Amino acid sequence: MKAPCDESVIQSETAPSPCRPAPLGAWVLAATILGSSMAFIDSTVVNVALPALQSAFNASLVSVQWVVEAYGLSLAALILVGGSTGDLFGRRRMFLLGVAVFAVASAGCGLSSSVAQLIAARAVQGIGAAFLVPGSLALISASFEESERGQAIGTWSGSTAITTAIGPVLGGWLIEHLSWRWAFFLNLPLAAAVVAIGLWCVPESKSRQQGRIDWLGAAAITVSLTGLVFGFVESPRLGWTHPLVLASLAAGVVGWAAFQRIETKVPSPMVPLNLFRSRAFSGANLLTLSLYAAFGIFFFLLPLNLIQVQGYSPTAAGAAVLPLILLMFLLSRWSGGLVARYGARLPLIVGPVITAFGFSLFAAPGLGGSYWSTFFPAVVVLGLGMAVSVAPLTTVVMNSVNQDHVGTASGINNAVARVAGVLAIAVFGVAMVVAFSGHLNRRLASVTMPPEVRTALQANEIKLAALAPPAGLAPATAAAIESSIATSFVFGFRLLMSICAALALASAAVAWRMIPPRSPVNRGVAAPAVRAPYGFEQAYTPVGMDRRSVLKALGLLAGAAALEGCAARESRSPGEPGTWPAARLTTPERKILRS
Repeated sequence: MKAPCDESVIQSETAPSPCRPAPLGAWVLAATILGSSMAFIDSTVVNVALPALQSAFNASLVSVQWVVEAYGLSLAALILVGGSTGDLFGRRRMFLLGVAVFAVASAGCGLSSSVAQLIAARAVQGIGAAFLVPGSLALISASFEESERGQAIGTWSGSTAITTAIGPVLGGWLIEHLSWRWAFFLNLPLAAAVVAIGLWCVPESKSRQQGRIDWLGAAAITVSLTGLVFGFVESPRLGWTHPLVLASLAAGVVGWAAFQRIETKVPSPMVPLNLFRSRAFSGANLLTLSLYAAFGIFFFLLPLNLIQVQGYSPTAAGAAVLPLILLMFLLSRWSGGLVARYGARLPLIVGPVITAFGFSLFAAPGLGGSYWSTFFPAVVVLGLGMAVSVAPLTTVVMNSVNQDHVGTASGINNAVARVAGVLAIAVFGVAMVVAFSGHLNRRLASVTMPPEVRTALQANEIKLAALAPPAGLAPATAAAIESSIATSFVFGFRLLMSICAALALASAAVAWRMIPPRSPVNRGVAAPAVRAPYGFEQAYTPVGMDRRSVLKALGLLAGAAALEGCAARESRSPGEPGTWPAARLTTPERKILRS
């Protein structure tokens, strides 16, 4: 999945002189777009597939959580290391290695015969993505001169926006008409194309500065995240006093302390802690942690609500969030202008407040009703709130550190957003189980049923909306139980949406207290790109992206030769008015704009 500040990472790197003929740039874009699209499509489609997975394996919420968390843990813990290995061992080599691992793990996911096998394959898939995602960004940075990089970023972002819009709908259709396994098999032809293009058409490159990989830091943060996530995810099943839960939580805390200690001692830390001395940088990451935690649990629970409770098909559930993606895409250029006009702090207060209102609207629908009068208004408001928020947030991250640390700062903020989603699903999943269980027990207290049926229902409450009444009950009793299960899930969903709204308001409070009204501009640093909510960041167009790049991207996906024809017809350049912010222009270009 594409994460926050991805375009900023590309822009912040200094490209070496390209060692490839100019036409090969199209092949580099084709490989990186297809490779990134695998991760983007997978992250969005898997959420739509969760109800089908739960039904196929008769799984509890804990098992479904691990399907998501196993991938997120590997990716969040190793993504910074994945970028470093490309600089050290070769960007193309590590990118293709990530693609190969991701493809093999995708095949393993699709062939899984048990939920345990699926979880293990998802963990391996996350390891592949940790090398694939930063590798694709590094290849673009290394393969294009600075004067060409803006156009390349626009093409890459436009193409990934297309895959984001199409992915959930296509994946939902495959799940509905074929099988949930095709949500993973979909990656295989993409991976084959990426490997073929990468081996024959993409040049190798390495960093001129031979740094070191912070393996100790990576190990410590992996232990910390795994311990914390395991403790919270397993607590509904094992209980808070279970020795395994207590030991894992303790390991998580100790691992976090060790990670901080290691980062102050190693010569090349993956997270330089001195960057957090900047109040603006600390505030931006705290805001990211809160806001993206809200989106992490939101995108986890929404498909379960739409499919299992509201009766949507997987295709319809995949299409339900399209207005959010399209709205953010259409408002991207407008939102970029907010920073120049008002500074970063005001949009970062107003945007999360609007987002909080959008989450509150998601708490309103009950059972049934038309999509257009229930969830559609909430999706629109949520998209508007994030459209206001994303560009200022990236601006603060990029401008709060020195130019030499811009790439590192963007990578850290990228990882923080991923960690936020992983922790949110673990922590707030517990809250969902507790709310559902309590409300269901109160509802079932008034339903007459045999004691053994009541005991069986209570023992399986961890399945949430996938819980079903036992066979052989009277129709009226079964209907009453089904109604209680559905209303209990809606009760828990409403509670969690209220928590999401509170997290968004907390983000606004952080912006008010910690973000300066006017962020200092890092001279010589490209104006930052914009970002989008966890899981759907790739739908958001960078401030500098030319809308015509989206059409060009369609041609790219059809073939590199077609792209070359489109590129030849492209007349606008990154220096023309309305394409890139003035902060990115040289002095001669500014004179041209004035004239």
